[in-house]
Amino acid sequence: MTMTAAAPLTRADEYLARAREVARVIEAEADAIEAGATITGTVFQALADAELFWILVPEEYGGAGLDIVGAFRVIQELSRADGSTGWAFMANSCSTAVAVGFMDQAGAREMFAGPERGITAGMIVPTGSAVRVDGGYRVSGCFQFASGSAHASWIGAGFVVHDADGNPVVGPDGQPDCRIGFLPRAEIEFLGNWSVMGMVGTGSYDYRVDDRFVPDRFVMETFSTVPTRPEPVYELGLLGIGVGGHAPVALGLAERALQEIAGIVATKQRPGYATPVGESDLFRLDFARHEALFRAASAYVYEVYGAAQAAAAAGEPITDELRARMRQTATWAQEVAGDVVMFAHRWAGSATVRNPSALGRCVRDAAVATQHALVDRMTLVEAAQAIVPGYLR
Repeated sequence: MTMTAAAPLTRADEYLARAREVARVIEAEADAIEAGATITGTVFQALADAELFWILVPEEYGGAGLDIVGAFRVIQELSRADGSTGWAFMANSCSTAVAVGFMDQAGAREMFAGPERGITAGMIVPTGSAVRVDGGYRVSGCFQFASGSAHASWIGAGFVVHDADGNPVVGPDGQPDCRIGFLPRAEIEFLGNWSVMGMVGTGSYDYRVDDRFVPDRFVMETFSTVPTRPEPVYELGLLGIGVGGHAPVALGLAERALQEIAGIVATKQRPGYATPVGESDLFRLDFARHEALFRAASAYVYEVYGAAQAAAAAGEPITDELRARMRQTATWAQEVAGDVVMFAHRWAGSATVRNPSALGRCVRDAAVATQHALVDRMTLVEAAQAIVPGYLR
């Protein structure tokens, strides 16, 4: 009998294996993460030791240099272990990718290529203000939702540039000049204010920037479409990377909910059921339908982002339709996760009511995740404009 040698592990396989090892640590720390409203020191160290924070940083700078599909599979696995940890990690790794891919490379090299490799977090939507000064900008503003900021070394602050009279500077396209600056953590005033029903452990704190100087090398255009790095992954753009990262978080939540409910109903007894609930035809029908939804969402997420990555790698433009599908699937994955998690919640009975409960966390986390502005249903309306024409004859 001829033995066929196993295919060598790819770089993506290697980092997914690392994520699975770290997931065991995360699961053991999940209750402490929720109690402390941010990931624990033990989990942070496990993520850092496995070098997962830098999965979307180029190999030239000491990162993994993964493509978007490989990175998303890591995010999904960490989110399966704990939704808050997966969300915070997604915010860190995706904002780091945006910074290194679109910032002046002198600044990116300083932030990420040295012995103290940077981890970013923060609100990049232009809610702050700044004035242009020699060599950079003076930035001020109050910001919210800095997921993963408790362990980040650089904090992003989105701002609109103003002139000396306090008026927004308008570019040639008639739009305000919007930019993102990254500041060292020590220059940020954190305000706390993270008491929420779900995604509790993300550490999404409010913070303030008070007239801080940000050099040009740490500033990028908010809506830039031209990467400063040659790696194909950055061709997906700020939205493709930053918004897209929400999809694998949703998939991880759905996957964990299915795992939890399968275990709960295996021995659960209820009035009206002659056998454990998990052996009833009604449950099995409901499970099969929702498991199919999860599988379909997973396949679509990785099909679409894989196609975008392949186009970029081939030097081909990512079409408007494909970019619309990236937005579509990021939102749809959240909707599917919400449905799958609520299916599990309904069948679990009191198992999600008493704390601590992994499935209870999934319920609360999914309820919060679906409220994010970047996965609002209006994104599906916008995406349809580029998708519908493909069906017209």
